[in-house]
Amino acid sequence: MTPFLRIPLHLFWRLTRGMTLGVRAIVTDERGRICLVRHTYTPGWLLPGGGVEPGETTLEALERELREEAAIGLADTPQLLGLFHNRAASQRDHVALYHAAAITRLDTPRPHLEIAERGFFAPDALPEGTSPATLRRIAEWREGRAPAAQW
Repeated sequence: MTPFLRIPLHLFWRLTRGMTLGVRAIVTDERGRICLVRHTYTPGWLLPGGGVEPGETTLEALERELREEAAIGLADTPQLLGLFHNRAASQRDHVALYHAAAITRLDTPRPHLEIAERGFFAPDALPEGTSPATLRRIAEWREGRAPAAQW
């Protein structure tokens, strides 16, 4: 294909078939509790995470999001649990889910415009209002089940 056609076609494909990518993590502390966050702009308790910015790897985005949302640093490489299609967000949205067991607490979380609350909870005592997708991902992880394709 000539550059004359290839460049406009690639631009068209990018605009019409673009994909968004996010990261989330099941972060466990030394007592096996799971970190959850509650945002100011959406209901429910969720696994910490967010969008992958241009030029970032998923691990870089995960490190940034854990630092920003939960004041957590990664002490070791997290394990990729799955890649999910998140139709609830958009037909083009995907989420990479990790498990991070080796963590460090960076400092006491400060008030944040995006995060209303954060905390560590026992897997069998998650807070009321934990999102259905979060409950599904935690159950799959705890039971050692293969992850579903949909978030």
